[in-house]
Amino acid sequence: MQQLDLFSTPGTPHPVPETAGGSVKAKVKKAVAVPRQPGKKRGRKSLKEVSEDPDLIMELDKLVLDKQYYSISEVAAMFRVNTSLIRYWENEFDILQPKKNRKGDRLFRQEDIQHLKLIYHLLRERKYTIEGAKQKLKEDLKLAARNFEMVQALLKVRGFLTELKDQL
Repeated sequence: MQQLDLFSTPGTPHPVPETAGGSVKAKVKKAVAVPRQPGKKRGRKSLKEVSEDPDLIMELDKLVLDKQYYSISEVAAMFRVNTSLIRYWENEFDILQPKKNRKGDRLFRQEDIQHLKLIYHLLRERKYTIEGAKQKLKEDLKLAARNFEMVQALLKVRGFLTELKDQL
């Protein structure tokens, strides 16, 4: 690495100064490096890590949907996903039809949020592929929704029984 010196004769390179512990560049690199915490990975969470939170749908069921319309950022926060994923699901699944205002902002109704719960359940909990989830929803939307409701009811019963067991 050459250092530019405006007051010296042209063509004479100056070396980077060395210090007792190594080059300046190495010291800067060490100073900037942030130590990683043990057990924490950098970057985006894997699908396995995201799906290890089975209480998400239970939490969504407990949420009181009191508004008529929800923005895409509110919906993404509910499902703990990026807004881009919600937009992608909207393009892929025909049952998602959020309203759009003049500006083009998506406005999700309670019905759309129920459809998103079903899509989330198929993709993240049941591990369907996009094509598999589309096929499942095309075959019989009512059957898929009813199965989803039954699974949620059974999970509530399971949670109640585990709480009861812990109290004994």
